[in-house]
Amino acid sequence: MNIQTESHISGKPINEKTLRRPVRMVRWFIIVGTLLAVVVGGLVWFNSFRGKMVAQFFANNKPPPASVSVVETKSEAIPNLLTAVGDLVAVHQVNVTSDVSGRITEILFKAGSHVTAGTPLVQLFDAPEQGDLANFKAQATMAQLSLDRAKQLAARQFGPQATVDQAQSAFDQANAGIAKTEAIISQKLVRAPFEGDLGVRQVEVGQYLTAGTQIVSLTDLSVLYANLTVTEKQSSQIQVGQTVRVAVDAYPGRTFEGKITTIEPQISTDTRNIRVQATIHNPDSILKPGMFATTTIVLPEKPPVLTVPETAVDYTLYGDSVFLITEKKEDDGKTSLTAVRTFVKTGNRVGGRVEILKGLNPNDRVVAVGQIKLQSGIPVSISTDPPPPIPAQPPRY
Repeated sequence: MNIQTESHISGKPINEKTLRRPVRMVRWFIIVGTLLAVVVGGLVWFNSFRGKMVAQFFANNKPPPASVSVVETKSEAIPNLLTAVGDLVAVHQVNVTSDVSGRITEILFKAGSHVTAGTPLVQLFDAPEQGDLANFKAQATMAQLSLDRAKQLAARQFGPQATVDQAQSAFDQANAGIAKTEAIISQKLVRAPFEGDLGVRQVEVGQYLTAGTQIVSLTDLSVLYANLTVTEKQSSQIQVGQTVRVAVDAYPGRTFEGKITTIEPQISTDTRNIRVQATIHNPDSILKPGMFATTTIVLPEKPPVLTVPETAVDYTLYGDSVFLITEKKEDDGKTSLTAVRTFVKTGNRVGGRVEILKGLNPNDRVVAVGQIKLQSGIPVSISTDPPPPIPAQPPRY
């Protein structure tokens, strides 16, 4: 048995070459991981550096303070007013009608004219009544003669007293017929019941007019009533004799004054409102019945209150607020102004100013113009331009 030996076989392990590849792979992973760590670290450093630079840029480049107009709160006595809506009605207004039926023979008025009390307006056909009147007058004349004769005979004892009584009765009946016929004749001459202005004519000559048919409207415009309603809560503030100012859309910017003359003693159970009536003199006859009126009741004066212009108040769903100007000391010793939103409780608005019930103190400075560009805490500068003046006649709401 021959044993063959190979000269290239050594004492080293056969798998020595296979162990070199894992070492190379680990080295490769280490290199790649190091590169990834360097890249990620660079990105993180870059983002941090960019954030610091952006913050430094905005810190060193602050926007200039917003320019605003500023006013001071002041204490003043404002009118105590109560506003309500209503309408105008005439003190004397009627649709002229006839008490009896008949055919129109004559129209004695002109539509739209001014008439006095008792002015004839329409004549109805009254010839039969005129004939009855003449008949009764003749009977009265005959009855008068018979009565005188009977009295003379009775005075001489030549005639009984019964004849005198019969003659007196006939005379009275004739006079009663005259009075009745004259009343019917007067009913057929329609007259104006009071002084006023006539409206549009509703009838024509020859028309048969039934009793109650409208002939023309008649309105006295010298004095009008302003009927308005106030709430149950406000009823304790009103009383007879208080001044009422009335404004109508037909004459913007003009007011008409009157006095409260009647307050309804009962409160409506449906609306919980109370009716109030004021009397207004209308010498120029420019106010018309039926006009919609905005009424203002002048109530007794209240103590002075803080007020600001209406433009200074910002009305939102979250409440009413103003921008209050506050002073702040900077690190360099300078004083800066800041606008801080401050919520307030408002009251009445009169003459372009608002009553401040809570939230401000006297002589506080608030922004009057420029709130739309403000946020709470933003620096501001006071503009040299004065705030806009309050209009002499502010718009009605």
